[in-house]
Amino acid sequence: MRKLYESIVNHKKTVIVAFVIAMIVSAFCSTMVNVNYDINDYLPDGTASTVALDTMNEEYDMSIPNARVMLSNVTVTQALEMKQKLSEIEGVEDVTWLDDVIDTEIPLETADKDTVENYYKDNNALFTVTINEHTRIETVNAIRDLIGDDNAMAGAAINTAIAAQATNKEVKNIIFLVIPICLAVLFLTSSSWIEPILLLGSIGVAILLNKGSNLMFGTISFVTNAAGGVLQLAVSMDYSIFLLHRFQEMREEGQAPKEAMINALCKSTGSILSSGLTTVIGFAALILMRFKIGPDMGLAMAKAIFLSLITVFVLFPVVLLYCYPLIDKTKHKSLLPDFGKFGQFVTKLMVPAVLIFVLFIIPCNLGQKENFFSYGSSQIFSTDTQIGRDTKIIEDTFGKSNNLVLMVPKGDLEKETELSKKLHDMPQVSSILSYVDNAGAEVPMDYLDNETLSKLISENYSRLVLTVDADFEGEATFNLIDEIRSLAKSYYGDEYLLAGESASTYDLMDTITKDNDRVNLIAIGAVFFVLLLSMKSITIPVILVLAIETAIWINLSVPYFTNDFVFYIAYLIISSVQLGATVDYAILLTSRYMEVREKASKKQTVVETLRSTTVSIMTSASILTIAGMLLWKISTHGILSQLGHLLARGTALSTIIVLFVIPGMLYIFDGLIQKTTVGVKFYNKKEKGVYEKEDYTALELD
Repeated sequence: MRKLYESIVNHKKTVIVAFVIAMIVSAFCSTMVNVNYDINDYLPDGTASTVALDTMNEEYDMSIPNARVMLSNVTVTQALEMKQKLSEIEGVEDVTWLDDVIDTEIPLETADKDTVENYYKDNNALFTVTINEHTRIETVNAIRDLIGDDNAMAGAAINTAIAAQATNKEVKNIIFLVIPICLAVLFLTSSSWIEPILLLGSIGVAILLNKGSNLMFGTISFVTNAAGGVLQLAVSMDYSIFLLHRFQEMREEGQAPKEAMINALCKSTGSILSSGLTTVIGFAALILMRFKIGPDMGLAMAKAIFLSLITVFVLFPVVLLYCYPLIDKTKHKSLLPDFGKFGQFVTKLMVPAVLIFVLFIIPCNLGQKENFFSYGSSQIFSTDTQIGRDTKIIEDTFGKSNNLVLMVPKGDLEKETELSKKLHDMPQVSSILSYVDNAGAEVPMDYLDNETLSKLISENYSRLVLTVDADFEGEATFNLIDEIRSLAKSYYGDEYLLAGESASTYDLMDTITKDNDRVNLIAIGAVFFVLLLSMKSITIPVILVLAIETAIWINLSVPYFTNDFVFYIAYLIISSVQLGATVDYAILLTSRYMEVREKASKKQTVVETLRSTTVSIMTSASILTIAGMLLWKISTHGILSQLGHLLARGTALSTIIVLFVIPGMLYIFDGLIQKTTVGVKFYNKKEKGVYEKEDYTALELD
């Protein structure tokens, strides 16, 4: 490695030019990366609802109805005029209203009241709209311009379009705020006014390279797009800090800048790579998920950490060699107090803290498994947003409703009629649009116009569009999906197909719940194995993994104890991200403990370890917590906002456990650690009752 590092520092201009070119290319490429906001697109290939959607797209020219538009205070004539205007909007494939199920020329009082009130109630008209997924944003904006803010629209297509527009704007706001806040944190914890700018700048380069290189995937998920840069910044800042501190140490020993940098690189490689590897493992575990948002984020973030490491080992050394005179000129006194007293304070609390920690393990582990989960996108917008208010207005007026499409082999109209009657008997089914319901089995297909027929009959299938009075997800809805599938199977075996947001969400629930335990076990096992090799100990990996996993369990059990719901996607992601991102703090503290313990008593070691590591841990934890809080408070997308909330709270909990509980666990199990760790010999002199501060400044924290 030394020869490689010598080559880097001897070719500084080449390195700068190469990175400038890479940045320009990445900036251009980042504008061409597509972002997908539709959760259902990430279902595994081969699931029932995915096959149904693919088949329907092949057989029919239009999609499932995916939006509802409500007009207030309109007459039937005005509603019919608006239906025509909606139909003329580019991207609107179909609009269904009352005139599609009854003759609106006759007095409505003579028609079936329940049928009428599904579409027209108290002078409010409700249209069921099918929007083309390829023009969602433009079409939704056109519908809003047509109906104005006084009327309402809701549905999966509306949610996706609004999420795409809002998130793009909100991500920019988050970046705009996180940069000055990170600078403020770094100014507090650094010894030079220029250091924070160099640290943030180097990570900024890595973030740009990662965003540009995402073009290799073609399309990335909205989760990766919104959270990727923030996570990369917060998680990989440590690597630059490690190298900077080691470089300063080498220079303080009297080494020339170039030689100091080469030695700093050689001595910090192991610690930086170990830290990076545990983080990569946390993200890489997501790749093993069948739910495709996991692999999407896992690959992108593993690549992000890899590019951060390259930037730290190649670009940052060159930048430091160019800028060290400026760093020297802008040095200032420490703005933070010495944390020796904090270490003494922790020694008084650490044993009780461990006892309290033990009491939390089992109830929090059980509680986080019993959360009420939301699996789809039906609850991503709160009533504080316009789309949330619109959804509530429509549901308060017409009730909850969503559409399912049941496709059965065409040809047997008698069997199809029997199936339709059984479906009508289900209390949740409010209406069915099908050939046998609207034309009648006795009407020959030749008598229908092609436009109407093509909506219901394809080359191989007959289509029944069900409007059901049910939430898009939940136990009752999932039971309804089971009931419809069982009924269809009793008539057609495995030849039927059921599509719709609720069907997709059902399959999504089935998929990602199976992912959870497998992904977590692999992530924990991989991190444990890395710690086993790097620490050469059996006891230490158990302590560190248990500590961080408990922090995760506490974090994820809070919604259960506060009777709140959790987006399962956020639940899945945070389990791996919190482990990968915050186990570094535990490794940092434990490595320092093991180093100092060879020269000091247990209590002295705890104090010195906290004195020398607290600033480093708090710097990284503060940035990650602040990044999570900004994502939580700024994002109107429920999944992203909750992911930020869990990230902020999880980082804070991990930090508290690292600073207050792990020192106590190391203290209590000190003897066992010595016996189960290869090549360790602890200081055995009788421990003194009073802490005597010793000079440990020559020991670098890795």
